[in-house]
Amino acid sequence: MSAHIAFMAPIGSFIAWSDGTPQPPERHRRKLSAWQSNNSSGRLIRKQDERAAGNIILPANFTLHEADHGAGGVIAIRVHRSFSLETSLTFTIVERPAIGSCRVFDRAGDNAELVHLAANRQVAEEWLSRHGYPHAVLEVVTADEVAAAVVEGRAAA
Repeated sequence: MSAHIAFMAPIGSFIAWSDGTPQPPERHRRKLSAWQSNNSSGRLIRKQDERAAGNIILPANFTLHEADHGAGGVIAIRVHRSFSLETSLTFTIVERPAIGSCRVFDRAGDNAELVHLAANRQVAEEWLSRHGYPHAVLEVVTADEVAAAVVEGRAAA
């Protein structure tokens, strides 16, 4: 599916992307590394509509959380990938957030970013009490949102 369909997926969805090329053998390390940058997956954490920056129009885009790297329970590096709607990569919705799960955003508004997806509101509040997001916003995934995704053709296969 195109990036437009992935852009319409609910925040918290797990999305895979691909350039359509076959995976090279493990022994070709450089080719494999290049292939992995165009063929991976991540959780949808932010969407931004088209916006103007001076005389430049920036196209709509979305950001996926691809991985965390660290040791001893401490995350040192978070890997996020942003994609323009003009990308030639193909996207697949692997999994939508479950009805009743709770999203934790770092702040309210259009620039909010998903920082955690919990099984329910109580688990989200417990997680939030252990992490420092003073302006966090909680949002429960509703059946209406999931139904809208199915009607609009955004359901995961």
